[in-house]
Amino acid sequence: EVQLVESGGGLVQAGGSLRLSCAASGFTFDAYAIGWFRQAPGKERKGVACIDPTDGSTYYPNSVKWRFTISGDNDKNTVYLQMNDLKPEDTGVYYCGAVKLPSRGPIGRIAFLDYLYDYWGQGTQVTVSS
Repeated sequence: EVQLVESGGGLVQAGGSLRLSCAASGFTFDAYAIGWFRQAPGKERKGVACIDPTDGSTYYPNSVKWRFTISGDNDKNTVYLQMNDLKPEDTGVYYCGAVKLPSRGPIGRIAFLDYLYDYWGQGTQVTVSS
């Protein structure tokens, strides 16, 4: 059974930090990129970070660059999202997802296309108060 289990969400003040975890099981971890997405209330889900576990390459949108860091532990099949200098606009449900690595080329061009993702976790709530 495929599982992606997020943890680490919570309530934090603006300027604070949180570290999210995504534990994966039931599929070949290094055949998939792992992405983190955020869904704010009433808004579409948007990608905030993605990692290719085969080479460690990472991808971020400008809105979180230099504040968010994605990393992976291939031995534990776990991906982390370190979020620093959090802002109220970072509030939302954070989901991790897995997308099959393309046979050619880097994952970057599809990293944030959520409709291509094969598996999703249940999400973890992050609330940033002002």
